[in-house]
Amino acid sequence: MDTVKQRQAWMATLAKADIQLLDQLVNKLVNLPRYSFLRSPEIGLAMVRGRAGGTGQPFNLGEITMTRCVVQLESQPGSETIAGFGYVAGRSHRHAELAALCDALLQTADWHNQIQTAVIQPLQIKSQQQQELKQRQAAATKVNFFTMVRGE
Repeated sequence: MDTVKQRQAWMATLAKADIQLLDQLVNKLVNLPRYSFLRSPEIGLAMVRGRAGGTGQPFNLGEITMTRCVVQLESQPGSETIAGFGYVAGRSHRHAELAALCDALLQTADWHNQIQTAVIQPLQIKSQQQQELKQRQAAATKVNFFTMVRGE
């Protein structure tokens, strides 16, 4: 998997994560590097688009509230500056900040494996468990209809 696809995957995981779980996982990390805000968390709107029938003509469905944030890790002399981005649905400044911090850390060689193991994987496991629960609940309500043929 190339780095663009990897980054898209971890950013999606962070954006969809439960904020309490994400906060717990990040708080368990020790010696996090210092960071500063390039763009403090701010709330805005984003247009959501849909497609008729899932594949047809696109149309504007409506707007959702989004929070975005950009952080910059404090760099050592001679090293490149690393910025992390966080875009989350809703109005959680802390969620956007944590997503941006994790995105920045995942771009560094020193922190990548640790963040993948301690934050991203547990979030993905929790998401998978929730998805399976929803599927089981939906399957429990399934009704099978059939047509009877009149005897002639």
